[in-house]
Amino acid sequence: MNRDSNVYTIIYASVMVVLVAVLLAFTSESLRSYQKKNEANDKRQQILRSVNVSASGSATEAKYNELIKESFLINSRGERVEGDAFAIDAAKMFAEDTYPVFVADVNGQRKYILAMFGSGLWGPIWGYASVNEDKNTVFGADFSHQGETPGLGAEISTREFGSRFSGKQVFKNNEFKSIAIVKPGKTAPGQDYVDGISGGTITSNGVDRMIWNSLKSYVGFLNAKN
Repeated sequence: MNRDSNVYTIIYASVMVVLVAVLLAFTSESLRSYQKKNEANDKRQQILRSVNVSASGSATEAKYNELIKESFLINSRGERVEGDAFAIDAAKMFAEDTYPVFVADVNGQRKYILAMFGSGLWGPIWGYASVNEDKNTVFGADFSHQGETPGLGAEISTREFGSRFSGKQVFKNNEFKSIAIVKPGKTAPGQDYVDGISGGTITSNGVDRMIWNSLKSYVGFLNAKN
């Protein structure tokens, strides 16, 4: 075949496209198990950070298994439902009325870890909040995001921001109030609050809505005796 012809060029280009596509598909499939493992490890780290425990690398799964004594799913009435709490997609919690609960033992004290999901400025935001055995007082919190602005909204993923929630209460006089995110220097009468991110107003507002909507879905569970 004439290598200078248009037919040769088209055939050659087509073969190369097919070969590259096959190689990319093979590589993607080969790495899928590693990707899933890394995603699971990242999720365990987030859950652990919500109870103020840090773990990294190969130590993450062992620390998770040591501290997390139980996990289950509930509906918005606080009733247990079938399913795997760890495998649940937080983005589908509200549509499916299914919410994960992780029970941790931290220094002999029980903590309940609740999942949160919402929207920030540029995409989804999510996190976990842990409450003490009274099912009211926050023990710890951890937040993450998909694409918030570095140095601004992305600051929600820092430990400094998450630490602001410790000791805050979800209920006041037995009424659900959530925890407000306010501009620095402002207050939220009638409920506990933390300062938002300076320069990250839209992201802070998204976190405020996320906490309200997510924890509101757990009220049935939080109000239950056990």
